[in-house]
Amino acid sequence: MNALVVQDLSVAIGRRVLVDGVSFSVSPGECVAIVGESGAGKSLTASALLGLAPGRVTASVLDVDGVDVRRLSESQWREVRGARIALVSQDALVSLDPLRRIGAEVAEPLAIHTRLSRAERRERVIDLLESVAMPAPEQRARQYPHELSGGLRQRALIASALAGDPAVLVADEPTTALDATVQARVLALLREIADAGTAVVLISHDFAAVRRVADRVLVMRGGRVIEQGAVAEVLDAPAEEYTRSLIAATDHAPRSDRFGPFDRLRDRDAVLTAIGVSRSFAGVPAVADASFTLLEGQTLGIVGESGSGKTTLARMIVGVERPDAGDLRWSGEHRVQLVHQNPLGAFDPRWTIGRSLREALAAGGVHRSQRSARVVELMAEVDLAPELAKRRPARLSGGQRQRAAIARALAAEPDVLVLDEPVSALDPSVREKVLQLLARLQRDRGLTMIFVSHDLDVVAAVSDDVLVMQHGAIVEQGPVAAVFAAPQHPFTQELIAAGR
Repeated sequence: MNALVVQDLSVAIGRRVLVDGVSFSVSPGECVAIVGESGAGKSLTASALLGLAPGRVTASVLDVDGVDVRRLSESQWREVRGARIALVSQDALVSLDPLRRIGAEVAEPLAIHTRLSRAERRERVIDLLESVAMPAPEQRARQYPHELSGGLRQRALIASALAGDPAVLVADEPTTALDATVQARVLALLREIADAGTAVVLISHDFAAVRRVADRVLVMRGGRVIEQGAVAEVLDAPAEEYTRSLIAATDHAPRSDRFGPFDRLRDRDAVLTAIGVSRSFAGVPAVADASFTLLEGQTLGIVGESGSGKTTLARMIVGVERPDAGDLRWSGEHRVQLVHQNPLGAFDPRWTIGRSLREALAAGGVHRSQRSARVVELMAEVDLAPELAKRRPARLSGGQRQRAAIARALAAEPDVLVLDEPVSALDPSVREKVLQLLARLQRDRGLTMIFVSHDLDVVAAVSDDVLVMQHGAIVEQGPVAAVFAAPQHPFTQELIAAGR
């Protein structure tokens, strides 16, 4: 018997049909992935499975663990959620209550759906944390979410979802923004959960994750399923052009050495030389004895796990942090600008995009009379329609916000652009367009770039050289094609293996 059966599922808000006639089933022990761009309807489909979708939900069949859930009241849904179907959401830090300890978070479904005593719940919490490979589970159960890394928070969220022993687990983008090695561990855990008999629905835009975990895949576009089948069948020989374009946007070969061995040494000037740079916080080293050279017109990638020091190094380069030791030596006067990981948080939500750009132009010394014209020019340069300047950040898509963030950085006419995870939360096709935009801007403006990312495929596509950081130290560096083809350090080897 299938654990989940969906036929002709539709979700409409007003007159807009956002999910249209979706049908699929998932059997115990199987993982079915749903992929597509933002707005394709995949997360809305997941919400409908849990009785959480806004608007009007209809289906000819919607069975969860043998229960027809189409006409359940909210009180009846509360009995189903957690016990028969559970959710692992994208942002574990937001999903976990910051005021509750991890143990209390995992114990809540046990209190709702079981008759275990308090002492029995405490024991079961430790068992659940152990089942998701949480290190030192007794200690972690006493900690708050902010005291855990991203990967450990995601494990705690999975443990909480499993507490009610659901037949179906819905994982909505569970590895977005996680580092390659952490992502690999979470995906392996999801596969283990499926193999143990749970039906898993994975919502993702990451085809590498889908290939690693799923048995079957559904491709959604505009609220409809346009292609489905076994993972190997769909990903290796997609029938639809849209599917082919999505897959192509996630497949990059390492960038070849544009400079060549002689040009690299003779014809390119050093823009920045880092000599033994170190930075600690509360006595804990964040960056330790980092040394490297940034060449004019080069793109330097920086990769590593969370806590490896890559963002701290980037912040020192732009002058937000100061080194405790060592030296950052610039050759001449250079303007440096930072593009943040989260443009929605980086923009003032009360201001229009145009006002934010005018403020940046004012800071760059552009006369008031020229600012409006320059805003139009900057918007055009990053392929944004000029009328979008009248919108606030929340009214732009993720890709549009990232383009606006790049435009704001360009307002100061920088020589060096430092980009901290600029495409980590974007869908493949949107990400590809932003990467193409950056390549064009680098070519047209002669920019030197530093690209911080946990996505090795993206770093391979855009970088000339790469620094690999672990525990604050640069453990390997060199041309990206050489490092990724034949990594020498064990940590680099682990990172690359995890990203495959």
